[in-house]
Parts: sequence; C-alpha cells; structure tokens
Amino acid sequence: MLSFLSSSATEDNSIQQSSNDEQILDAYSHTITQVVEKASNSVVQIKVLKKTIQNQNQRLRQPQEAGGSGFIISSDGFVITNNHVVSNAERVEVGLMDGRVFEATIIGTDPYTDIAVLKIYADSLKPLRFSDSDKLKVGQIAIAIGNPLGFQYTVTAGVVSALGRTLRSETGRMIDDVIQTDASLNPGNSGGPLVNSFGEIIGVNTAVIAAAQGICFAVSANLTKYVAGKLILEGKVKRAQLGIAGQVVNLSERMIGYNKLTTRTGVYISEVIADANAHNSELHRGDIIVGLNEKPISSVDDLHKILNDELINQYVTVNLLRGGTRKNVKVLTGELR
Repeated sequence: MLSFLSSSATEDNSIQQSSNDEQILDAYSHTITQVVEKASNSVVQIKVLKKTIQNQNQRLRQPQEAGGSGFIISSDGFVITNNHVVSNAERVEVGLMDGRVFEATIIGTDPYTDIAVLKIYADSLKPLRFSDSDKLKVGQIAIAIGNPLGFQYTVTAGVVSALGRTLRSETGRMIDDVIQTDASLNPGNSGGPLVNSFGEIIGVNTAVIAAAQGICFAVSANLTKYVAGKLILEGKVKRAQLGIAGQVVNLSERMIGYNKLTTRTGVYISEVIADANAHNSELHRGDIIVGLNEKPISSVDDLHKILNDELINQYVTVNLLRGGTRKNVKVLTGELR
C-alpha cells in the first residue's frame, strides 16, 4: 500500500512538472508571437542597386543588386539600416510589409558605427520605439527580425549574451556599446531590429562571426538613437582628430615606473599629418601618447573614444612620452573628415 501511494505521488509530481514546463513554453512562444505581430509592420526590406564598376579592360559591368533589412523609426518616413547595406548605392528601394515599395533617399551614413538613415515618403507608417539599452540585462529575451528575401520575414529568438562589447567597423575604428546575442542572424538580416519582449528596439543587427556559431552582434539602441539623430539633423556625425597616424606599443617597466603610469601600453605616433585640419606641430613622430586631458590612453581605440564632437576645434592636453620622459603638450584639434 505504501509503495502504491509513493508511486502515485511520484507520477503526480511528474505530471505537474510537465504541465508547468508546457505553460512556460507556451508563455515564451506567446510573447515572441505577440512581439512579431507588433513589430513586423515596422520592419522593411532594403533593396540596393550598387554603382557600376569597371573591370581591368574598362568594360562596364552590370550594376550589382544587394540588400538587407531596416526598420521605420518615425511616422514621417525615417528608416534605419546598416551603412554597409547601402554603401556605394546608386539606387535604394524600401519594401513594406503591405507590399508597397518606395525609392529611398539616403539622409546620412556613419561608417564608424555602421548606421545609416534613409527617408521614404509614405503614409500609414508604423514606427518602432527605442528602449533604453543602458537598462538591458544579460539573459533578457532578444528577438531578431529581418526581411531579407522579399516580403517573407525571418524571426529568430535568443537572449542577450553580453553587453558592452566592441566591434571593429569597416573603417578600422571600434564600435562601442555593442550587444552580443545568440539570436541567429540570417543572410540579409543586417540592418534589421533586435527587439525586447515589449517589441522595443534594443539594437541594430550588424554582424555575425561566421566561424563561431551563436555569436551575433547588434549596435545598441542608445548609440543608434544618438547617431541617427545627428545624421537627420546634420547629415553626419562629427568627431575630433589630432591629425596623426599611430599604433599600440608596449611600455618598458622603466618607463612605467619612472613616469608613474597606470597603463602598460601607449599609442606610438608613426606619422604627424601636416595637412590635417589640426594644429599639431607640438606632436613629433616617435612620441608615445599615454593620456589625453589626463585620461589614460592605452590604445588607438581609447583615443578615438575620447575624441568626440565636443572636442572639435578645442585645445586638448596630450600626455605623452618623449625620449622616455613624460611631457604635456597642447594641441588644437580638428574635425575628422
């Protein structure tokens, strides 16, 4: 009798656990379905006709077609996609979920963050809302929506795997504040939105590491919103520059100890660009930059991060090593062209 009761209790617990698992899966599926229904009308197909290229015999090739995804951010027709999707475009078309197709104007592109803003003239548009990506948590649901093959949408779901990653752009500069997700990105998904469980933008799908399954990246919503705003208002994102070419070098223990440095690497100036729009005659080839305005610099990326638009045409203090000894020099920055 006791054995029978014990067996019945075990079966009841198993049934209860199975029921709970099904409820969790149903809730997860329901959430994703609701998000897709809400957001898919805002996701667009980007069709690009690339500029004609000449071969070695100077014969014209046929214009190349390419494409990707994008999404609507305003009811008056602003659309976000990736810079690499529309770069060298001769003509750009935007296809909507309802079958309408519009020729798009490129408002501005920023290769340093791989963000581009397009404009279409259409009515009855449904924009997506931006979330505050600074409030993202690792483990949150992440849903990637794309429109790579006509009007057949693709949806993949996963979680936010990591925050604050960096990703190297086509220009060689690092994109900061990148989201890593395991939501798979299909070919043509570039430029599409990564959204949360409320259907709000948390990032712009931009890259996948082909050799590593399950590692995909998106430019964060906050960075995208900032860049898109600059592109809409000014047509570009302005950045300051020192007018140099540099590379990372290791510092000797003697240099670190003697100059009481907090970094073990610096930026070696390999060239001072004389015709750069910066007054940089105080900088010499062979100097090693270890700080800017007393903020430690250990890499070229650190330097790029600090040289934002607020420092354009401003005097900055460059903390450097010359002949192994620390020295501070003043430089008037210019705007990066």
